[in-house]
Amino acid sequence: MSDIAKQNMSAESTGMFGVAGSGDTSGYGGLQRRKVQIGSTERPFGGYFDEVVDGLERAYPGFSDAIEKVVVDRGELTLHVHREKLNEVAQVLRDDLKFEMCLGVSGAHYPDESGRELRALYPLLSLTRNQRIRIEVSAPESDPHIPSVVEVWAGNNWHERETYDMFGIVFDGHPALTRIFMPDDWNGHPQRKDYPLGGIPVEYKGATVPPPSDRRVYR
Repeated sequence: MSDIAKQNMSAESTGMFGVAGSGDTSGYGGLQRRKVQIGSTERPFGGYFDEVVDGLERAYPGFSDAIEKVVVDRGELTLHVHREKLNEVAQVLRDDLKFEMCLGVSGAHYPDESGRELRALYPLLSLTRNQRIRIEVSAPESDPHIPSVVEVWAGNNWHERETYDMFGIVFDGHPALTRIFMPDDWNGHPQRKDYPLGGIPVEYKGATVPPPSDRRVYR
């Protein structure tokens, strides 16, 4: 893991969400709060998390090259995996550590994090051990490719299609990566933060209210 990955980084978050005490719900108040990107967690992780990480290190010789960082936050263990190693790590987690079930994949979009704008998050469940962990994989907007895990966890088929549809993450190796909600010819991916809100102007007597995409920006 790089020294950069081990550092906690902070940035400013603006807008109406996450800023308390002002009563402003409009998004126009210029409110700011400091948000922290969590770095690697130091051992011991606590609970069964040490057992999981130790088991993965033993079963997978390429651990140090595949795992960008290990984060324990809010009672969850997240393995940040380099995308080119995702299927190898997934196979070991399923076969050796008995995380038999992947509960899907969720997308996330962080437009201000250059080179890591798109994220895929996989919650895993071990039915054998009654344990839960997460995998997180990042990709740049300029190259939004992440390997499909359908061959490891077949139930992710439609989940990957949904994440592709909503966020534009291309899951390489998926058997039929097509949109699942939006029409096939739809332009853009509606859950990205830079997706235009759309709408039409609303006319009132003596005034016009512009569409949401022209009058508000969410960050």
